[in-house]
Amino acid sequence: MAAVDAPPNSPIGEIDDPEPDWPDGLVAVGGSLNPETLLRAYRSGVFPWSSDPAITWWSPDPRAIFDLGTFRPHRSLRKTIRQNSWRFTTDHDFEGVMRACAAPTPSRPSTWITEDFVSAYVELAARGQAHSVEIWEGSEIVGGLYGVTLGGFFGGESMFHRRTDASKAAVAFLVDHLRTRGFALLDAQVPNPHLASLGATEIPRTEYLRRLKAALARPATF
Repeated sequence: MAAVDAPPNSPIGEIDDPEPDWPDGLVAVGGSLNPETLLRAYRSGVFPWSSDPAITWWSPDPRAIFDLGTFRPHRSLRKTIRQNSWRFTTDHDFEGVMRACAAPTPSRPSTWITEDFVSAYVELAARGQAHSVEIWEGSEIVGGLYGVTLGGFFGGESMFHRRTDASKAAVAFLVDHLRTRGFALLDAQVPNPHLASLGATEIPRTEYLRRLKAALARPATF
């Protein structure tokens, strides 16, 4: 990603209706990844993405979500879970999931999840405002994801898999988990073909912000 100059007042504050003039939903550059700044950003429909050479903050249009009302996993997925004897946990190894998401792969030699991201989100997890899902095959973690919670909002950040369909299984488990606990919105951030293959849909930013406001006002516990 090319470096850009920071606009005036670039550290994130409250943004009632972000309408970025910059390309692809970029709204600011700079600031810090402290927990208070992160939570203000998520409440405003903004998330950080990359901190090299500076933190960038985004509010894309359209926005990717997993619709908690309509999402249905592929029928074959349950069979895959049974055949592999996968079991699921939550918050068992938050930092381990983050580091697995950051690990290089043949198709992705590096990621945006740097040490400052790990430190910031581990702090959120310690406060009960970030959570992880782990998939186990025996004693080995073979997939998982993590994200941020505020009220009835879950902001999905990243996922990883070490077995075929483990990402799909993690999303399906998370959707069921959030439904049973009264969540209203599962954010998937930037639309892309991989998320679409997992069942994500796209909505306009204005619709996302409307749903976000309602989700934030809903009491829910992960």
